Amino acid sequence: MIGFFIKKSFFDGWDHLFSLLLLNLGFIAVASLGFVLPGTLSAPAWLAACLAILALALGSVWWSTCIYALKGVSDFGSFRAGDLLGFAKEALVPGLQVGALLVVGYLVISVGLPFYMSMGGILGALAAGVIFWCAVILLLAMQYYIPLRARLGGGLKKNIRKSFVIFFDNPGFSIFLFIYSLVNLALSLFLAFLVPGFAGLALAGNVALRLRLYKYDWLEVNPEAKRRQVPWDELLVEDRDLVGKRTLKGMFFPWKE
Repeated sequence: MIGFFIKKSFFDGWDHLFSLLLLNLGFIAVASLGFVLPGTLSAPAWLAACLAILALALGSVWWSTCIYALKGVSDFGSFRAGDLLGFAKEALVPGLQVGALLVVGYLVISVGLPFYMSMGGILGALAAGVIFWCAVILLLAMQYYIPLRARLGGGLKKNIRKSFVIFFDNPGFSIFLFIYSLVNLALSLFLAFLVPGFAGLALAGNVALRLRLYKYDWLEVNPEAKRRQVPWDELLVEDRDLVGKRTLKGMFFPWKE
């Protein structure tokens, strides 16, 4: 399943390369607002802080908007720039929620870890360890939150619960997805984050959830089946047919295939 996830994410991104580039320009603009503009204007500390907060909020909403907009691409559909405004309206609340959760998590770690580590002893180390691993689990689980809302609807409480259920049921894949995201960001650095960039990660998140939900559809039909014996080859037959056999020659010279 992981191999097919990588293949589908790559070719979905390749087939919609200019869409990813367009969406990544939004992230670059937001980053420029929050980090480049204050230095260029020699802005005072209070203004720089305000711009950073604004950039964080806009970045969270844009991230959410990209996930909503690229859900159709992960479903073998298309992307239309003209639909972005509608997606942004749907994505506004989920994006701000995720941004707020990440900020709270960062504050808890930045304040809590040094405090408990300074206590010393077993109790301090234990408390610091609990905070650290809770933050890691939250980060891994929240990978699914906005894709879940974009695909299945529902509110904050319902989808946070689903996100944790998916994480605890698929910890190995969740860790892989996080590492996959980090590797893609590292590769994006060489292309100025134009591709695949954060939009590529948004697309990959949609693909990951789409494929992972096949497991739960199958378990619903086969409630007595063992959860670790999911017949992925059978479940992915249609998606594999739709992706088809792709080659490097076909990518760069499709008319020669």
